[in-house]
Order: sequence, then C-alpha cells, then structure tokens
Amino acid sequence: MDFVFSLVGFLMAVCHVSLRVRGQNAPECGGLLDASEAGYITSPGYPLEYPPHQNCHWIITAPEPSQRIVLNFNPHFEIERLDCKYDFIEIRDGTSETADVLGRHCSNIAPGPIISSGPSLQIRFVSDYAHQGAGFSLRYEIFKTGSEFCFRNFTSPTGMIESPGFPDKYPHNLECSYMIIAPPHMDITLTFLTFDLENDPLLVGEGDCKYDWLDVWDGLPQVAPLIGRYCGTKIPPEIQSSSGLLSLSFHTDMAVAKDGFSARYNMTQKEVSDSFHCSMALGMESGKISDDQITASTSFYDNRWLPRQARLNNDDNAWTPAEDSNKEYIQVDLHFLKVLTGIATQGAISKETQKSYYVTTFKLEVSTNGEDWMVYRHGKNHKIFHANTDPAEVVLNRVPQPVLARFVRIRPQTWKNGIALRFELYGCQITDAPCSDLQGLMSGLLPDAQISTSSSRDVVWNPGSTRLVASRSGWFPAPAQPLAGEEWLQVDLGLAKTVRGVITQGARGGDAGSGAATDNRAFVRKYKVAHSLNGKDWNFIMDSKTSLPKIFEGNTHYDTPELRHFEETVAQYIRLYPERWSPAGIGMRVEILGCDLPGRTLGPATSPPSDAVCEFDHGLCGWTHDPNAPLLWSLKIHALSFLISLSLPELNSYLYIDASLKTEQQRARLLSPVLTADTGPLCLVFSYQISGEAQGHLRVLVQDAHFEETVLWTLTDDQGPVWKEGRTILPRSPKSVQVVVKLCPLQYCSQLQVYTPVAQHSKYKRAMTVCLPLASCSSAAHVTLLLKLKYALVLVAEHMTVSVLSSVSL
Repeated sequence: MDFVFSLVGFLMAVCHVSLRVRGQNAPECGGLLDASEAGYITSPGYPLEYPPHQNCHWIITAPEPSQRIVLNFNPHFEIERLDCKYDFIEIRDGTSETADVLGRHCSNIAPGPIISSGPSLQIRFVSDYAHQGAGFSLRYEIFKTGSEFCFRNFTSPTGMIESPGFPDKYPHNLECSYMIIAPPHMDITLTFLTFDLENDPLLVGEGDCKYDWLDVWDGLPQVAPLIGRYCGTKIPPEIQSSSGLLSLSFHTDMAVAKDGFSARYNMTQKEVSDSFHCSMALGMESGKISDDQITASTSFYDNRWLPRQARLNNDDNAWTPAEDSNKEYIQVDLHFLKVLTGIATQGAISKETQKSYYVTTFKLEVSTNGEDWMVYRHGKNHKIFHANTDPAEVVLNRVPQPVLARFVRIRPQTWKNGIALRFELYGCQITDAPCSDLQGLMSGLLPDAQISTSSSRDVVWNPGSTRLVASRSGWFPAPAQPLAGEEWLQVDLGLAKTVRGVITQGARGGDAGSGAATDNRAFVRKYKVAHSLNGKDWNFIMDSKTSLPKIFEGNTHYDTPELRHFEETVAQYIRLYPERWSPAGIGMRVEILGCDLPGRTLGPATSPPSDAVCEFDHGLCGWTHDPNAPLLWSLKIHALSFLISLSLPELNSYLYIDASLKTEQQRARLLSPVLTADTGPLCLVFSYQISGEAQGHLRVLVQDAHFEETVLWTLTDDQGPVWKEGRTILPRSPKSVQVVVKLCPLQYCSQLQVYTPVAQHSKYKRAMTVCLPLASCSSAAHVTLLLKLKYALVLVAEHMTVSVLSSVSL
C-alpha cells in the first residue's frame, strides 16, 4: 500500500483566495447553475458508487463578465483509472463544446483548484458500463480576486494605495490585503484622499458596516488590534502608527459597487530625545482627534451641545448630556494604546442664554477595547479629579500614575448649573520614549513560534493568545494551584536586543473545560523578569537596593496594561515569572520594549536572492534537496491544463516524490538558497486549504548553518474545504539562514507537538493548498520581490505523491 502527497508550485505573485460557505446543491446529473452563490456538484449517488452509463453536463455562469469561477474538489475522489478513456470528469473553459479543456481527470487523486479565465465553465461527467467508483464532489463559486494590485506590500518611504480599478468602480467579491512596512524607528502616516464604499442604510455607528468595508490594522490583519472598520462616503481620519506595520483589508460583496478609495502614506523618522517628556496634547483642540473618535452616552436634544463640541477652547458651546447625571460620560477613541498623563477641562457659556455651566469633579475610566472598563484609582479608592470653578478657566489635572489606554471616558460627578465640558488629553505614544520600540507581540511581527510557556491550561494552546491587547484571551498555566516563581512565559526576540521594559496585561477565559469565554478574569499582581542570550543561562533583573531579584508590580485589573521599565539589558530571551496573582489565578498578556543594539543599524535595502525565484524549467536554480532527508525530490515535466494564478501562463515544471509505506516515517525537505546575515526581515503571506483527517504536517521554518531550526508556521488539523489566509515573518537574523519547506508524517514530528491520531484502518484523505508570497519587509526601494509557493497536498490510503510546480512573473 502506497501513500501520495501532491504539492503545487512557485509563483511570482501575491495570492489570496477566500471562499464563502453558502449556496445550493446542483441537480443530480447536469443543469445550468448560477455562481452568484456558492454551491456543490457531485457525481450521481456520491459518496456511494456512481451508476454506469452516465453522461452528465453542467454549465456554471458568473453574473458579471469580469468575474471568474473556481472549482475546489473534495479529496474523496474515485473514478475508474485506465487513462481517463472510459470514466472521467472533464472541465472546459467556457460554454462552447470547443472551449479549451482545463482538465480531464480520473483515478483516486483529486484535482487541484481549477479557475476559469472567464465568467463560465462547463463540466461533463462520463461513465461506461463497468468499474465504477465513489465519484467526485466539488464546490464552485466566484473566484475572489480583483487584480494584481489587490495584494501588495509597500516598503517605499511614500506611496499611494488605491482600490482595484480606481477611479472606476471596484469589482465585486473582493478580499484584498495591503501592508505598509516601515524600517525601525519610522512612523507610518496614512491619509485618505477619497472614500466611497457601499454603505449600510441602517448604519448605527462607526464600524457597523454590513456589505463593503475597509479594515485598518495596527500590524498583521486578524492578529494585531483593529484600528477601525470604514464604509460609506465619510473619509476616515488620518492614522499614524509607530508599530512598523500598518495593514488594510478590503472586502466587497456581490451587490453594489462604488468608486472605492485612494490613500497616501508617508514614513517619517521618529525623533527620540533623552529629555523626552510624556505630556503632548493628543489632539482634541487641534482636531487631530476626529469627530468620529469622540462619542458620548447622550447629547442635549437641540443638537447644539454635541460630543464634537467638547474640544478645549472651542468657542461654540460644549458637550452637554441629555440629562445632568453622574451616569453620563464622554468618550474618546485614541485608535492606539497610548500613555495618558493629564486632562485639561473647561466649562462653557451658552451662546443662546449666556448662562454658565461647568463640571466641578469627575472620574476617569479607561479601556483597551471599548468593552472592558476600569475606573482609575488612586490607592484603593476611585480617584476624584477636581475640575473647574468657572466656565472659562482651563484646569489641568495630572494623572498621578500614568495609565495605558486606547479608550478614555470622563464621567462628571458634580457640576454647577449643569454639565458642560470641553477638554484636552495629554500623554504620548509608548514608543516616544528612548529605546522603547514594541518588539512585535502586539503587531504580530514576532511569530507565534517564538512565544513559549512553562505549561498551559488548554490542551490546544495558541501562543498568539499572549499578545498584548491584540488577543482577547491570554495565557493561563496548567496547575490549578501554581507555586510562586514556578510558572513562566517566555519570548524569543529572534536576536540579541537592548531590552528596557515590559508591558503586562491580565487575561480573560473560561475555566478549564467549561467552554465559557468570559468566566475567568485573571491577572498577575507581582512578577520577576529573567533574561538570557542563549535560552539556557538565565539571570534575573536585580533590585539595586536589596541585591535580590527585583519584584515588579504587575496589574490590578485584567484589562488595563501596566508598563514597567528597568535598566537597559542585552538579551534575546525574556521570561516573566508570576509571584502573586488575582483570586481567579494567573492570567497574562505581554509586550516587550527595547531597541537594536548600538551599531546594529539597518544597512542598504535587502531582498531575497534572485535564485529564490525559480521556474524549475532548467533545474532547481538554487533550491536544493536536503541531503540528510530520507525522501528526495525529483524534477519532472508535466503539462497541466488548468490555470492557478491570475494572468500567468500554463505551468509545466514541478518536483515530485513517490513514497511507500516503507518510507511513511520519513520526511521530505526542500531548502531555499541561503539568505545572508541581516537580510530582511521577510514577509511570508499565504493562503491555505486543508480538509480530512490525515496525520501529517506541512511546516515552514528557518535553519542556520548549525541546523538549529525555528518553526514559523505549521499546518495541521481539518480546516474544511475553505480557503484561509495566514501570515508569518522571517525575522532578520544575524546569521545566514535557509527557508525550509518540510513535509513529515505525524509519527516523525510528534516530539514537537501531540495530535489526536485517526483509526489505524480508516481510509482518509487530506487536500491542502498553500500560497507563500515572500517579500522584503525592510527595503525602502520601489522594487519588491515576491515569491509565491503554491502547494496542493493530497494524502490517500492507497498511494502517496508529492509534487511542486513552479512559474514566475514580475
């Protein structure tokens, strides 16, 4: 009995496919189908044997001429072999009987994704009188893409980002992604020039977008904090990020199309001074904080006392609630986590009645997500801030212990004549202080593989849950009654850095096994910090007064982050050891603050070596077999009659592996050309699809000259027949490294992670497709090399084959 892996290709393009699970089932044997909604086609009787003497004919049509159709086959595929002469499924690119054949398929290996070149496809299934099998099942739908400009990485100092087709109307059914990647010590400013997306007529507030929308993320999409979701015709506010990565995700549906958007971005050098003071006005008076960022519990009924009028020194009234009550509040979304150090307040004199109103005391509330709030305390009690004694005077209140927050609420407690409030917020960005760059946990730039813990309460634990603010859960250690100093959370920065501080946050999560999402709200009150250069030899941050390991004050609330600085320390690995915690136990999220070592500055822009782009038409062009791997790849020429990428020619060359049960414990590895020291960092963006219950792993990792490996991405488990997008970063390394694409069965890889096995004699199949566009993240030049690695992995109980197909375009 043999096993078969199938992997398909290298492409020089950006890939993203996202499939929606909705629609209809096709008639049993032929018919006309509308691809407006996704649907399924199966051979008669599937998954039982199909009957003899079948001649089924389907025509699938997309609603618009610019759209294309994608077919994805269920890996459970079984049609009589015999060179597809008697039983077969045939796909043609169009409705004509003479249309180009995109594929004629039989045997027990499911075809990879098939994409039309136009708005229609036809499918014919034929069977003769003998040797029937289980047949096929496929899913059809609109292929989600716009153009080659739908997925781009921007690394130049300035540039324009536009919706596909701009200034014409954007296409339907898009899932686009744009990433602006800045070198260290650079801020990114994004300014929208035009904006017109389909709007929900029942729109309640900002972010309530139902049909078409643009998401902006402070880091990697779906990983980093969401800055905002925008639709309609109102131009989004200017956005300034200091995380080094700003991402945009553009979604459109099947209905109304508008003119789209255009935006300009700029990268500016961050100015850091040793005499820095965190007391800048954050933008209420200047207008840098937009009207949309200011909201309130209620406003006075005549619309002359709105939240947007609460700006300091505004000469047109102020904010007044519908009712004078200490339950009322006004709120500001700062878009980013910032340090809040002060609040200046004013009252107002009514322009209509000339009567004065002002707030005499107020409370402060803060949040990182707009849902979990903490009332600011000074000691054990809520802090009461004393505000104004007349309507015109500006009163500045310093926040005794500066607090980290994205959302800020002022809740008036007492007032004169009635509540009227104008104000300004003061503070700074976390990264404004010297050597205080965020090290990639919150933004997603630091891979999950570089986060580890002593133990985890959850059987399947996601390291990404420890990311500050970005995660809504957090790390909970396994022991119900942990011992002080025994549990730890570790971060590998990838290379030695100057580390200056940590930010900690509590966590939310259900009790183990409860399935609840918000029952447990835990945080760490005190902790120690250890550091290492090799991950083996550890030293604690010491207290200069006692010469003992320093005990840091942690959190007093599960949502509010706390920043703690220490003397600059050179380290690659940082560990936090909880010493005391909340009654709910240990719960933690974290970010590390630091900077590059002196003298380690970014040199000229680097990019992957040219040999990283390979068509395999004339050999492996720099890519190599791992000579120590039991299974070796072989080069084979094989014409495929389906297209797998937009506007690319037919792909002919691929790498191929045959393996039997004798080699099922072995693995295959493909190595990239060497990436020299200090190359990158490099961005890996990939779309993947995996379904079935096969035991095995597809991994992307980097290894150095001493064969030390860092796993960056692993694909396992049944994801269903739906395309998904994943991203990871190849960190900039002081050593020369190689990218490794590794295939191995569960038994070989199980020392790294334990997975649930399937029954020994069960028949199983897995279909997997992965696209890996690779781009330099640090280049400031206009030229960005992209490498797209497309795999289609199929495991079947009878045979196993692995093939890699390649093509390149610039």
